[in-house]
Amino acid sequence: MPPALRAPRPVRPERPLPPLGRRTPRSSRVETAQLVLPGLTNVHGTIFGGILMQWIDIAAGIAAARHSSGPVVTASMDRLHFLDPVQLGEVVVLQAQVNFAARTSMEVGVRVMCENQTTFTRRQTTRAYLTFVAVDENGRPRPVPALHPQTAVERRRFADAQRRRAVRLRERRAMKKD
Repeated sequence: MPPALRAPRPVRPERPLPPLGRRTPRSSRVETAQLVLPGLTNVHGTIFGGILMQWIDIAAGIAAARHSSGPVVTASMDRLHFLDPVQLGEVVVLQAQVNFAARTSMEVGVRVMCENQTTFTRRQTTRAYLTFVAVDENGRPRPVPALHPQTAVERRRFADAQRRRAVRLRERRAMKKD
């Protein structure tokens, strides 16, 4: 059969997701890369913050959807820190993974690294924490699997995320009163 008429092969993930009851932070991990082109930069030759925020939201959304095995919506983005400017021509590497899962929501941490195309050295430029809610076919919140941290770093991130969640919930209640 000519190649154009063959059915496409299904794409398989590098590693299968664990069963719903045993999701680890590693199983949600995402790494993606983007090149900073001239149309994405301001007059200073650095990337627009909004473009970088969009890339962060996409990488985090993929990690959350991977953990929850379905569609998610962004509930909040907080602790967004621009640490170092991202220059024209650099490769932006975004790393995201779920740090914490509650009943229907998840916190995803994102680290943004920039890679120099000449020296291939990386430096961290941005970090952020986003909250996603898993939704069903009607857009209503649905339960997500529990998160099972395996390493000391994952357990620390889990505990830190619990504390950030408590702060976010207090802030949300205060906003509803106003």
